[in-house]
Parts: sequence; structure tokens; C-alpha cells
Amino acid sequence: MTPAIPARRRAFFIVGALLAVSLASLAIALCVGSVTIPLADVVSALFGAADNTSSEVVRSLRLPRALAGFACGGLLALAGALLQVLLRNPLADPYVLGISGGAGIGAMLAILFGLGAVSVNAGAFLGAFAAMLVVFGLARGDGSWTQTRLLLTGVIVAAGCGAGVALMLSIAPDNRLRGMLFWLMGDLSQSGEPHLALGVLAAVLVCAFPFARELNLLSRGDALAQTLGVRVAFLRRGVYFTASLATATAVTLAGSIGFVGLIVPHLIRLAAGNDQRVLLPASALAGGSLLLIADTLARAVIAPQQLPVGVLTALIGVPVFLFLLARDARPKH
Repeated sequence: MTPAIPARRRAFFIVGALLAVSLASLAIALCVGSVTIPLADVVSALFGAADNTSSEVVRSLRLPRALAGFACGGLLALAGALLQVLLRNPLADPYVLGISGGAGIGAMLAILFGLGAVSVNAGAFLGAFAAMLVVFGLARGDGSWTQTRLLLTGVIVAAGCGAGVALMLSIAPDNRLRGMLFWLMGDLSQSGEPHLALGVLAAVLVCAFPFARELNLLSRGDALAQTLGVRVAFLRRGVYFTASLATATAVTLAGSIGFVGLIVPHLIRLAAGNDQRVLLPASALAGGSLLLIADTLARAVIAPQQLPVGVLTALIGVPVFLFLLARDARPKH
């Protein structure tokens, strides 16, 4: 029993450290922008009765955007961790099953026809939900459902959605192209109220955490999991729909943001191992912090102009992913 105690302490330490990083990232996001606001004024705006311009900026502009960014990053990282277990593929990420492509089709149609932000969000969610149903229906086929079949179906649906998005970009008028491109590259400036995303993030964690033991077994193979009493078909469907809901919510709110769901679970595994009881909450905290930091940089690098946050996550994610690949390629002695 003694070896389990250090592992448990290490898990608590990692989750606690990530929680501290999340709070620090939130504080930085509230302080930094085109106008820097001192931390004391931020605290006064959040917990005091201050009523001035700085307080209005913190409460009305920066806080909702920061919470939305944290929720979206957490959802993408959680979806990535779940899909990597489902597909037993370390390259699986929230966009591999075509859900982002479906959301892109819906959002691009709404922008192309000049509809408002609410309609764009609704179109993105409906597109993501439709893509999820198409992939699930086609992957099941005659009732069988393998990881390879699901992955191939998702890749084909994503390719078709990509072609549709490219077609709409080619025929869109110039005055709508910028908005379409920003959505495709990820943009939190139109994220609006974060309550729904935070609620979905909490719900996904609450639903997935009780199945952490079963997910640990599933990651070792269907046969072993079934032998040890796991209802494999039920669990796989639950993981697929939970990850799809998390991805659809994040993409609807923030557009297409890459690398968060791919990189974060890998980094957490390196630090904490593959125990889903630690991996899931740690991924949510790390993913939220990463997207929050990237969005703060996107707002501050060339302020008052803003960069698409997806560009920043790619600039961070590419070297990290190459480092992980080089690390895995080293001979083990």
C-alpha cells in the first residue's frame, strides 16, 4: 500500500499546482489588455463596490471573455483526453471526428447570409450536432463499431466539411471574409456569456469522473475491459457523445481552436501518468489555463488590435508537439 501514497500525493500536488496556475492566468487576463489595470483595482472591481471605468472594463468585458476562454480550453482538453481513450490513438483530438467541420459549415452559412452573432452560434452548434450524428450513424453501419471505422468516418466527414467551408470562402463578399476567417482561426471576442460553457464543462467532468476506472481499463483494450466487467459498448457511446458535446460547445463559443485538445492530455500524462481520475480534472485545468494565456497574448501583443487566438495556440502547440515526438523517438535503454 505504501507506493500508492506518494502517487496520490503527487496527483494532489499536480492538480493543486494547476489550480494555482489557473487562478494566476485568470488574474493576468483581467489585468492585461490595451489598458493595463493594476491587480488591486481588479480585486476591487470583483469584490468591492467600485464604480468606475476600470471596474466596468473588468466586469463587463474581460471577466466574461476570460471565463469563456477558460471553459472552452477545458472542454477541448477534456474532449481530447476522452477521444484518445476511445480511439486508443495519441493523435486523436476534438476535431478528428468532423465535429469542428460541421460547426464551421453552420457558422459560415450564418455569416455568409449576414446573420447576427446569436444565429452564428446557433448555426455552429447545429452543424456540430449534425456532423456528430452523421459520423455516429455511418460508423455504426451494420451495428459494428471499431475505432478504425469511427476514425476513418470522422476524417472523411471532416474533409467534406472542409471542402464546403472552402467553397463558401471563395464566394463570400469581401466585407464578410474577415469575420469568417477569424471564426475559422478561433476568436473569443464574440464569446458572450460564459455560463453555458462553464456549466457544460462542469457537467462533462461530473459525468466522466465516475467512469474513470472503466476508462482506465478501456485504454488497455476492449477485450480486457469486457473481461473485467466493463460495459464496453455503453461506455464507448457515452464517451463519444460526451466528447462531442464538449467539442460542439467549445467550437460554438470560440470557433476552431487547434492543438489544445491534442497537446494538453499528452503533457498531463507525462507529469501525472495515465490514471483518468487525475488526467481528466488536470486536463480541464491545464487546457483552460493554456487557452486563457493564449487569448491574453492575442489581446496584448499588438494591442489595440487583436490576433485570432487559434494562431497563438498553434504557435505554442507546434513546437511542444515536435518536442514530444522527438522525445518518444529517442531509444529507451
